[in-house]
Amino acid sequence: GKEHRLTNTKDFAAVRSRGRSWADGLLVLGARRNSLDVSRVGFSVGKRNGNAVARNKLKRRLREAVHRIPLRDGFDLVLVARRGATSADFDGLCRSVEKLSERARITETTQGSSSHGAAG
Repeated sequence: GKEHRLTNTKDFAAVRSRGRSWADGLLVLGARRNSLDVSRVGFSVGKRNGNAVARNKLKRRLREAVHRIPLRDGFDLVLVARRGATSADFDGLCRSVEKLSERARITETTQGSSSHGAAG
């Protein structure tokens, strides 16, 4: 739903400037704690990723990849597509999103005794 979308430019900027980030060959994940009961996700797919059709397709694929992982509540997330992301297959994008989320400790399956290492 709309409450799970990060759309405000200020929110994107806050994640980029005050959050933490993790990267692999396809994506960069920025994460920052928010004061909400939900996690919100935004996507940044620049013109280097192709024309509008290619960029929108990539955003749809990334949105679906995020839906497939159990995110913890209370985070603002920004996924930035790197140059090779457009040509990656869907399984590769899913693996990338999953691994970056685990590294950021924002998935439900990552249970620690403290928030050490968690974004925020």
